[in-house]
Amino acid sequence: MHPNPAFRQSPEARNIAFSRAQGFGLLCVGTEGAPLVSHIPFLLSEDGRRAEFHLVRSNPIARLLAAPLQARLAVQGAHSYVSPDWYGVEDQVPTWNYIAVHLVGEVRLQPQEALHDLLDRQSALFEEKLAPKPAWTTSKMSEGVMERMMRQIVPCAMDVGEIDGTWKLSQNKPDEVRERAAEQVEGHGMGQEIATLAAHMRAPDG
Repeated sequence: MHPNPAFRQSPEARNIAFSRAQGFGLLCVGTEGAPLVSHIPFLLSEDGRRAEFHLVRSNPIARLLAAPLQARLAVQGAHSYVSPDWYGVEDQVPTWNYIAVHLVGEVRLQPQEALHDLLDRQSALFEEKLAPKPAWTTSKMSEGVMERMMRQIVPCAMDVGEIDGTWKLSQNKPDEVRERAAEQVEGHGMGQEIATLAAHMRAPDG
């Protein structure tokens, strides 16, 4: 995470709300070789202390979970390149603004019988956001198909001990300079969710 304290002042509640809303991240585990990384959807509890997800049984991380494992779940949001010219003042350098939260804790396998409930809760969360479309549920699966598919995946949970957020939104610039840059990011930014990033730059404290 960025070392500048100016970018790391967001309250824990904001970092939790962001992570819960994103619901997708990079699960990272250290090994003797290169770190293992899996892209996963997840559920995060309201207090941010428990993340639930599933892994394909053949996933290298799943294979390491015979015992609890320390891991980092990196959740990325809006981001964009920022040109020095966009500030409207001299002696600036290129940078990249972004929002990211890291959840750190111990990952454990969960009982296999917990898997169906996890999948139901996970799909319900995202289907709810598609309303008024009728929600998809696992009950729509043909008899026996869901059970066969679930044999290929395992339920997991992370007990989150650390929540660390970076909201790099040009807070180290004067307001008028940051707002000029936000306007250019919205019109010409390159990255992801640039309108969202610009909005946060205009109101970096949320």
